[in-house]
Amino acid sequence: MRASNHLIGALNFLTFLLSIPILGGGIWLSSRASTTDCLRFLQWPLIVIGISIMVVSLAGFAGACYRNTFLMRLYLVVMFVVIAVLIGFIIFAYVVTDKGSGRALLNRAYLDYYLQDYSGWLEERVASNAYWPKISACVRDSKVCGRMGRSINGVPETPQMFYLRTLSPIQSGCCKPPTECGYIYQNETVWNIGSGAMAANPDCARWSNDQEMLCYACDSCKAGVLASLKKSWRKVSVINIIVMIILVIVYIIAYTAFRNNRKMDNDEPYGEARMTKAQPSRINI
Repeated sequence: MRASNHLIGALNFLTFLLSIPILGGGIWLSSRASTTDCLRFLQWPLIVIGISIMVVSLAGFAGACYRNTFLMRLYLVVMFVVIAVLIGFIIFAYVVTDKGSGRALLNRAYLDYYLQDYSGWLEERVASNAYWPKISACVRDSKVCGRMGRSINGVPETPQMFYLRTLSPIQSGCCKPPTECGYIYQNETVWNIGSGAMAANPDCARWSNDQEMLCYACDSCKAGVLASLKKSWRKVSVINIIVMIILVIVYIIAYTAFRNNRKMDNDEPYGEARMTKAQPSRINI
């Protein structure tokens, strides 16, 4: 019995450690939200799950150390719910970020982003009139476009050098006009109208060299935010999948150890034959 309690305690300490990367993933998304993505509502499910696992693991650890049956039952029930919620969050994250990606361009290292390539709950939420003004203001205030400037030995980079840069989705979608519009590069955030006719893309008319406007009202900027979100969520989801698999294994082992404890608690004292018991022990949780 003592060995089983030690095993459960060790497993709960392990799940406590596993809650740290989940909580860290939520905090990382929060830091991303304050600088690029600007969608603060997205990191809270991870933070809540991470804190829940941490608290439940401490309860299970205490229950194992002090052989508190109530805490151990509470641990098993709540941990089952947490695992189910984590699985649901992983599925949800992959479903809402399933569609959409940047489009490759001829003679360009960066990608262009189009809102029509995205659809679903996340696209509707980001592009809605209720959310986009706040998101675009947050992107603008992050100064991500203002930090794009580069120079070599005091000389600004040439158009050919800029075309070979790998831009983030936010930089490509919000800080420059779509490539198909035919604007002529002057510097990273200043583009002049070309001699040819512009494309039918509405973003071509929305572009402005005003550094407070740029392409923050463009659909390409919304698509860039969605692409950045997809990248961030996919990175966090990989960690969540690994943690979820470990949690399931730990839960199965802890459940088995707890059942063994219950069997021993329901047996007669040491030295009395088990076959002489008037009522067989029942296994319950």
